[in-house]
Amino acid sequence: MNETLEMTSTLIVESPLDGEMIASLTVTTDTEFDSILNNAIEAQKKWAILTLKERVQVFYNYLELLKETKQELAEIVHVENGKTMPEAVAEIEKSIELTEYTCSLPQVVRGDMQEVSNGVWCTTSYEPIGVVANIAPFNFPHMVPHWTAPNAMLLGNAVIMKPSEHVPLSAIKMKEMLEESGLPAGLFGLVHGDKKLVEKLCDSPIVKAVSFVGSTPVAKIVYARATSNFKRCVALGGAKNHLLVLPDCHPEMTANNVIASMSGCAGQRCMAASVMIAVGDVDPIINLMKKEAGRIKAGENLGAVINKDAKERIEKYIDLAEKEGAKILVDGRNTTVANKKNGHYVGVTIIDHVTKGMAVATEEIFGPVISIIRVKTIEEAIELENNSPFGNAAAVFTQSGKLASKIIGEFDAGMVGVNVGVPVPREPFSFAGWNDSKFGHGDLTGDASILFWSNLKKITTKWAAESKSNWMS
Repeated sequence: MNETLEMTSTLIVESPLDGEMIASLTVTTDTEFDSILNNAIEAQKKWAILTLKERVQVFYNYLELLKETKQELAEIVHVENGKTMPEAVAEIEKSIELTEYTCSLPQVVRGDMQEVSNGVWCTTSYEPIGVVANIAPFNFPHMVPHWTAPNAMLLGNAVIMKPSEHVPLSAIKMKEMLEESGLPAGLFGLVHGDKKLVEKLCDSPIVKAVSFVGSTPVAKIVYARATSNFKRCVALGGAKNHLLVLPDCHPEMTANNVIASMSGCAGQRCMAASVMIAVGDVDPIINLMKKEAGRIKAGENLGAVINKDAKERIEKYIDLAEKEGAKILVDGRNTTVANKKNGHYVGVTIIDHVTKGMAVATEEIFGPVISIIRVKTIEEAIELENNSPFGNAAAVFTQSGKLASKIIGEFDAGMVGVNVGVPVPREPFSFAGWNDSKFGHGDLTGDASILFWSNLKKITTKWAAESKSNWMS
């Protein structure tokens, strides 16, 4: 064998629904990696010359393709991620919304212009960065790439994406559809593999910016490595979201929202409710939550968790809480689904009488588990939420506008809700938390993403030589 040839390895993709293999991919080699980046450089040079109005035509076409193939795309998400079909459809619908926003950018990214002195004009323009990298997680294999890649490319950049090795199929289909819509070859590149590819993207001098969505420990590593190589970077991490429930809340609405928030996507989303802070006597709401949890069945309206390791990790948290004295009101351990014995399922789990020092009260579980901590006062509840190192999302359930205003003003979180269990902003508002839920300045989505994905150029011009009124002209 020629020693100069690279060894290739294979990536096996299994469905969380039943443990069956659904794909086999070749891990990107060093030679392929270099070729993908070099192709991106050449494609980006030609793409950047086009106007926004010309570039956006590709995304008009792509938007129509997304709508036409919504069910097919949802099926891919369902099989590779394990979420239910309605959840998968909702994910594609969110990707459609994100692409609609991308299509609006030519009307948004217009720059400013002002006569700053007699005969002297200042203008601004948004210029492409070059080649950028997106590192995407497993929990939203279609939506999260649409947070970043369409906006970045519409603004004139080339994008290299590394999808999670657990869910690469949605990204592969995305690439096919973009190129079918007229995107130049090489402008959207995919690399497949593990953390070594993340390190290469952070280290490559060709890559000028890095976006990351995943867990907090990895987000810290990615942010530190990318910025140490003088790249701009925003890395979104994990969460420990608190829902503060007051006795005056609407009982049925609150119970339904709390359970939907903690169990949607099998709890595998950074906006999921993780801790319910019960202020005073809210036992009637907890009883309604137990009843609502009984309506959620694994394999029907509750999806699978991503793999066996995730299932075991989640169940260990429940075991530990029980050993530490918490009360398991609804137990999702050892959940199985008929005809899917190798699937990875954890049922809805409600844990009461949790204390603030327990692991289930402080650590991200990333599963359909809600911990209930009981407190006596609103002040104690706010302090509990704000003492969390995370700062992604928080919400309050109450019918008092006065109390809601006080609480949302004091919550230390980037996304806050009132009577909303999953306070996700919609475009053009950006998605991002605070503290250990986000590293870096700026945002990846919405209007605030424009400055992350471009360089702001300022131009000062004077054409009238006779104009003179002050030192500038």
